[in-house]
Amino acid sequence: MALRMLEDAGYTCIDNLPVRFLSEFIANARDEQLERVAVAIDVRSPGELADLPDTITALRAMGTSLRVIFLDANTQTLAQRYSESRRRHPLTDRLSRGGQAPSLLDAISLERDLLAPLREQEHVIDTSGLTPGQLRSWIADLIQDDRPPLVLTFQSFAYKRGVPNDADLVFDVRCLPNPYYDRNLRPLTGRDEPVATWLASFEIVGQMIDDITGFLQRWLPQYTQDTRSYLTIAVGCTGGQHRSVYVVEQLAKRFADHDPLLVRHRAQLPDESS
Repeated sequence: MALRMLEDAGYTCIDNLPVRFLSEFIANARDEQLERVAVAIDVRSPGELADLPDTITALRAMGTSLRVIFLDANTQTLAQRYSESRRRHPLTDRLSRGGQAPSLLDAISLERDLLAPLREQEHVIDTSGLTPGQLRSWIADLIQDDRPPLVLTFQSFAYKRGVPNDADLVFDVRCLPNPYYDRNLRPLTGRDEPVATWLASFEIVGQMIDDITGFLQRWLPQYTQDTRSYLTIAVGCTGGQHRSVYVVEQLAKRFADHDPLLVRHRAQLPDESS
């Protein structure tokens, strides 16, 4: 799906390219004066995955502008997707011993191990629970040109659905007053003025936002110096609709001078694409 989105955005796309051909493909694309190319690499060629981080580092050292997007999902979501598609996991044959096929969970676990070095270095999007519209929007944000070194992302989420895998720093705001218990505010979100006004009336809410702001102001330069390209700040409440959304919106205002700055809400808010 992500590759189709990039193709729609004007990229020349290659799926399941073996790692050993990546440098050659990029050299040929440069010769052909192709400025926007996208390559999908996964565990269908597992023997070469260990070389991928070094290959990416070498290409960047030669001046190639590369952006790596690591698409992840929790184990339950992955198992459900394989069940719905009725496809075999590509590592099933590799794990087979003595004629007995491994479980799907065994294959997913091995896949995580093989991809772990790359996941630790690049930008992660946890696709668990995302709609196609949300994924399309988030990838579109990342492929904009002329990005400074660090993309700062503020993301709200619901603890009842689990902490997103793409979070670098997580802040829990479930201790704050909850608009959910006001019947007039319950159907609204943290971006609606009545909810924002209600939350702003509590001193503790402002203190929480001040404390998170202070922490980020103190440590953001260190994350930047760590040669990171992306930093995702996840803020969670119970349902991901009121408190976390409001806090994320307020933090985005406080860090509005940081460019690029992305705001994401994992709950499907009324004006988001479906």
